[in-house]
Amino acid sequence: MIDINNLSIQFTGENLFENVNLRINKNDRIALVGSNGSGKSTFLKILAGILPPETGIIVKQKGIKIGFLPQELIAIKGKSLFNEIKSSLNIIDDIITEEKKLIKELENENLYSEEKEKIVHELGEITHKKEKIDFYSIDSKIEKTLTGLGFDEKDFFKIIDEFSGGWQMRIQLAKILLQENDLILLDEPTNHLDIDTLQWVIEFLKNSKAALIVVSHDRYFIDQVTNKTLEIYNRNFRFYNGSYSEYLNYKKDRDEALKKLAKDREKKIKQTQEFIERFRYKATKSKQVQSRIKQFKKMDEIVIEEEEKEINLRFPEPGRSGAVPVEFRNVYKFFGENKVITNLSFQIERGDKIAVIGPNGAGKTTLSKLIAGKLLPDSGEITYGQNVFTSYYSQEVAEELDTEQDILDSVSEMNEELTIGHLRSILGSFLFRNDDVFKKVKVLSGGEKSRVALARLLLTRANLIVMDEPTNHLDYSSKVILQKALVDFAGTLVIISHDIDFVNPIVNKIFELRKNELNIYNGNVEYYLSKKNDDSVQSNDGTLKEAKKETKKDQKRIEAELRQKKYNATKGIKEKIHEVEKEIEKLESKKIQLEQELADPDVFSNPILAKEKNISYNETKDKLEKLINEWAELNHELEKIERLF
Repeated sequence: MIDINNLSIQFTGENLFENVNLRINKNDRIALVGSNGSGKSTFLKILAGILPPETGIIVKQKGIKIGFLPQELIAIKGKSLFNEIKSSLNIIDDIITEEKKLIKELENENLYSEEKEKIVHELGEITHKKEKIDFYSIDSKIEKTLTGLGFDEKDFFKIIDEFSGGWQMRIQLAKILLQENDLILLDEPTNHLDIDTLQWVIEFLKNSKAALIVVSHDRYFIDQVTNKTLEIYNRNFRFYNGSYSEYLNYKKDRDEALKKLAKDREKKIKQTQEFIERFRYKATKSKQVQSRIKQFKKMDEIVIEEEEKEINLRFPEPGRSGAVPVEFRNVYKFFGENKVITNLSFQIERGDKIAVIGPNGAGKTTLSKLIAGKLLPDSGEITYGQNVFTSYYSQEVAEELDTEQDILDSVSEMNEELTIGHLRSILGSFLFRNDDVFKKVKVLSGGEKSRVALARLLLTRANLIVMDEPTNHLDYSSKVILQKALVDFAGTLVIISHDIDFVNPIVNKIFELRKNELNIYNGNVEYYLSKKNDDSVQSNDGTLKEAKKETKKDQKRIEAELRQKKYNATKGIKEKIHEVEKEIEKLESKKIQLEQELADPDVFSNPILAKEKNISYNETKDKLEKLINEWAELNHELEKIERLF
């Protein structure tokens, strides 16, 4: 479908990638991955035809249609929502325009019969086109797509100028999904989607016939919609046939293997240098010295991605709050005539970690602000337990930073006990490195300010933390660091997040806010998604409605059966892994022994013996590399099986 030949592009004199050769096939579902600044967004823009390549050729199939959703929001104005979407479907406009033109021509009374016959024939062709594209159900498709993306029917004829940035992004996404594209390019599409909409988009993309390339930090999303991973690594592209999660496992094993190879290479370089220095001026060793010099020059450099230092951030130990940090009793909140929160009553218990979930407009942010004390109820009562200290994070909080401070000062004022080194480690985890920490807050982008606000939050001594979409501007490694800190946090947490992979291991309870009702699920997001249509939810009045309960005896039996199934499914592959590990251990010992022998003057001064040892060493090294690859593949297979249980 698309052939890319010798593609190169550079910024500020350095190549982002060079001499890239690859093919994108029909029905490919690709996750595009790489470190920050590796050129992922640039590559999508080149494919979309927005940026020209510096060198190289991109050959696209004739007539190919490409839809591109950029990370930067494009504001659109003028039309109503429905008409904006419909007018973006060019084929519809073309058909309507052509049909009107032919009908007008047909009204001419001076036409000859042959001319009339020709026009009638052309109108017949238009009818066939309409049938082919399901013309008469287009309005219905638009309505279904807009509803799936979270718009209400009352929104359909609003002027699009009225919609916020996040909703404008959904409008662009609706156009792309409805345009019957052959290739869809999505750059961070989930930043402004709630969980309901995210699930709808996932199902749409799964059923779409279009090829797909996605850049996203949302691991759950890309695992659901892609089956192939394209990595930008060391200025080139490499395909991995597998999901993003499988790729991460592969990458971990590959990086470990590369580190080992680099270590072996350094050792060999050192030995070669020592030999050259030792025998450089001995005439009898001149041939061996020259041979070693040539060998030294031919050694391939092993490129290892710059590794982040292992950063283990923790919130300061919070003071112990009362058993019930927050209680709502018949709480209402209005904005004008709009009832956002209606008659809510619930308790949050000490140590609860709660995800607030629901469609956009359901009142999630309003509820979070009420819990954090940032808004007061219009009626009802909110009471806080003893010794409750609250901290609140939202995008708005980022705008309240002191813009005259530099980043380091802004963070250090939150905790004066920490060293500069510790503060810089925290800032490094949020992508502020080296001299970045001395930048003034006023020169930062919106995303950078959000990351500063998160770093400040990490240093508070609050025992009740409320967070509204904290991951929108974080890369994968920063999200992992924040996730670990929240898992270990000893206080109470309320979090709004559409990022399922991020929030799932953190929370133990779900508040689902929908149509002025609150349903409480005792479990994580995975549990919520599996049970959302079940009766086993706690209603707004706090009572538990359960259609049926399994007895403890039944549960134990089911768990035992599951353990046995898992054991049977993994027994063979575990035995094989054990055998391969033993063989690797033997070969590694043999390799080390041969390296020592090759460094022995009695061996390298004997050409016949040195040749034998070199042959044996190369054979051992090849066998070892094959076994390490086999071991990695077996472990990937084991992880796949274990995930089924």
